[in-house]
Amino acid sequence: MGVLRVLSEPPAADAEAEAPVIDVRGLHMRYGTTDVLAGVGFDARRGEVLVLLGPNGAGKTTTIEILEGFRTRSAGEVSVLGVDPAAGDERWRARLGVVLQSWRDHGRWKVRELLHDLGRYYAPYSTPERRRPLDTDELIDMVGLREQASQKISSLSGGQRRRLDVAVGIVGRPEVLFLDEPTAGFDPQARRDFHDVVHRLSDMEDVTILLTTHDLDEAEKLADRILILAGGRIVADGSADQLARQVSGQAQVRWSRGGEHYVHSTGDATRFVRELLAQHGEEVADLEVRRASLEDTYMALVRRHEEGRDPAAGAEFGEAAR
Repeated sequence: MGVLRVLSEPPAADAEAEAPVIDVRGLHMRYGTTDVLAGVGFDARRGEVLVLLGPNGAGKTTTIEILEGFRTRSAGEVSVLGVDPAAGDERWRARLGVVLQSWRDHGRWKVRELLHDLGRYYAPYSTPERRRPLDTDELIDMVGLREQASQKISSLSGGQRRRLDVAVGIVGRPEVLFLDEPTAGFDPQARRDFHDVVHRLSDMEDVTILLTTHDLDEAEKLADRILILAGGRIVADGSADQLARQVSGQAQVRWSRGGEHYVHSTGDATRFVRELLAQHGEEVADLEVRRASLEDTYMALVRRHEEGRDPAAGAEFGEAAR
């Protein structure tokens, strides 16, 4: 089964020497006679944001739970921060952050008290390079719970509890952060605030982030790379734009001239627009270039897998995958 893998510029020598923060090879997971994961492989570098997409039941949560050390794999090689999660100790776990789909919280605790108490467990694992935990009030501000800081958790709304979930996941200043459907229940403002937190963690704290979501718009905004999981395998790996270009090489160029509207499909939109402007100059108005959306790309790849056309995809993109 082929993997659509898009490679960018060759990495610099120092980047080549740096080991992946997450390294997964030939990962298998079997429940009874059912293979949920059947040879998953990918890696992630420091500070990279990976979004894992796939239909319900594709194995996204299982993959993350194996990486977190919560579930024992059937076969394959897995390394997170240079450690096999199945053998990770408390010092290793202190370097991870986890935001589960749901958790049983302590309703009688107040928000600030809970975060302060949880943070104390990370203090023994502080290093000169990474002081742990995050300051409680700074953390509360980051996730937008300042007004609820003194409230009992049982009084929070669903969206506020989800913000608290995120705070619990990052209180220890993790080096790797796992987020399973982190924005479920968020309103638009909360989702935007969460995106700001993700960008801050990856850009300023160099945190490697792996998250699952069903929100394709969110995936496109957050991801450095998108992994699409189908049939127990990674069937696509690349940025949203790279995957769209590979799945649908044609772009639509739309423009108007003299009150008339035009649409043209082309495999080289840059060249076409250059020639269009050279020919008609300032007469061209309302110029727009459209490529396949992430939703179009995702649906095409999943449909291709379901129809059994992945081998053809592998042949088409095999050169890029090597």
